Amino acid sequence: MTSENKRMRIGIRTFGCRVNQYETQMMRERLESRYDIVPGDADLYLVNACTVTSLAERKARQAMHRLRREQPRARIVLVGCLADAVAQGLTQVAEADLLVGNAWKARIEEVVARAFAGELGVLPEKPLPSLDREAITSHLGHVRAFLKVQDGCDLSCTFCRTTQVRGPARSKSVDAILDEARSLVESGYRELILTGINLAQYAPPDGDLASLVRRLLRIEKLRRLRLASINPYGITARLVAAFAEDPRACPHFHIPLQSGDDIVLRHMQRGYTSSFYRSCVELIRQAIPQATFGADVIVGFPGEDEAAFGRTCAMIEEVGFANLHIFRYSPREGTEAASFAAAVPEQDKKRRAGILDELGRSVRRRLFDDLVGSEQVVLIEEKKDGYFRGYTRGYIDTHLPTGGTMNTGDEVRIAITGATDTHLLGGEIRSN
Repeated sequence: MTSENKRMRIGIRTFGCRVNQYETQMMRERLESRYDIVPGDADLYLVNACTVTSLAERKARQAMHRLRREQPRARIVLVGCLADAVAQGLTQVAEADLLVGNAWKARIEEVVARAFAGELGVLPEKPLPSLDREAITSHLGHVRAFLKVQDGCDLSCTFCRTTQVRGPARSKSVDAILDEARSLVESGYRELILTGINLAQYAPPDGDLASLVRRLLRIEKLRRLRLASINPYGITARLVAAFAEDPRACPHFHIPLQSGDDIVLRHMQRGYTSSFYRSCVELIRQAIPQATFGADVIVGFPGEDEAAFGRTCAMIEEVGFANLHIFRYSPREGTEAASFAAAVPEQDKKRRAGILDELGRSVRRRLFDDLVGSEQVVLIEEKKDGYFRGYTRGYIDTHLPTGGTMNTGDEVRIAITGATDTHLLGGEIRSN
């Protein structure tokens, strides 16, 4: 290949949620026919970055700073939520040459062409495209594929920038999702994970989340269907019934809690109470006794005293979460909570996060110990350090010995022989 027709190299760095990971794959597929997508040195880097927490933003800044130092001639394009935050005056970024918001992701070919042409600064906002235009055919490096069905949010949680940077709630049509799902399944993906910015607000004109689940489960070769995070008000009797009807609908529900205290929840403007959260868990457990649960929890929200924190601890004990994501509250400019009084000292946030981490481990270990002696079906995701690892349908990390005829991507039934506070241990393989 001569220097005149050598393909330019693009590197992609992704930070943040499953939606960002899906959109990175979408951008990759739109670019790979024209450019070489490479893991190392590149002529241009796309940094798909988050702004929801200060930690996520800091990681993206550090990555761009490192790229600028190591590849001074490469162009850096910041794309996504962090770029939208810059455009709205919520933060500043000095490391990027070109900044483009989420609406540009479906036009990434134009973005890259303009970047290579030397354009600098912030590209003006574009109208949000229809989600039906977004699709992927594979998910590089994954055994399970994310399937984005929703974007944006109509709520205004006082701690969150999502509404500003993602726009209003909107949904992909059922027909478009089914086409995309069939393509992914035909490409060999045994498990699909439905994801969105606020999956509870999925409301297309041609259905709802429960009917979507039922129609997806008609795809014959699909082995597993899973929900990503879904807010409590999205847990309806119809949705739970759809999961109870088919064993391929994975019985794990990640339902953000944020706090177990009603006053804190009201100040967060979460739109539910602790008793409503409990009722969602009970609704699921009555229909699906083997269901497992995950949650996000924020410690140190303004006004959270020791009693309020204690109620969060009690909720975690009561529900018995299989996984827990713990965040220390960080004020985000442009959010209502950033101006709230009664800030919690950083040392208290750190201490409470540590208490929740230990509590989560204890609760999880009890749950895992109860599974020793059972049989679980595990989807093998990787071979690592002399063992295979994957997830049960209840989304519990499981480690298996190597040997036999297992391969990455296989779904196997195994006997659970032990447990730690992070994962299950599998022994004899009963069947593939």
